[in-house]
Amino acid sequence: MVDVVYTAVATARGDGRNGEVTSSDGVIDEQLAVPKEMGGPGGERTNPEQLFAAGYSACFHGALQAVARGAKVKLTDSTVTAEVSIGKDGDAFGLAVKLEAYLPGLEQGQANELVAQAHQVCPYSRATRGNIEVEVTAKTS
Repeated sequence: MVDVVYTAVATARGDGRNGEVTSSDGVIDEQLAVPKEMGGPGGERTNPEQLFAAGYSACFHGALQAVARGAKVKLTDSTVTAEVSIGKDGDAFGLAVKLEAYLPGLEQGQANELVAQAHQVCPYSRATRGNIEVEVTAKTS
């Protein structure tokens, strides 16, 4: 185990994907709903895949910014979008992720290299490596 610097604590209660999630500090207090595409009510409630996409995109963006700083590359208006898909994987369900980093103003080769480096150091990328399909791309325009 790494030297822990922070631990997030969240609790799910109720009816699983149609239940509620809260964080121990009260910042997260969300009602969940199964998406319509999966036979649920959807609507104004979030779901685990959206929460995972939000976490992964933010973490990857932080890793990308750290890698860029280390390479003395200034990122301006960069974004990372995560698409988290859930689907059948044999008799169970599986996840797949597409990460798209938008790095305006950089040469494509440099953007590709920064994204590849970020994928090596991002904790979410490290945790999912070899477990789920993760596609990473860089766009410059």
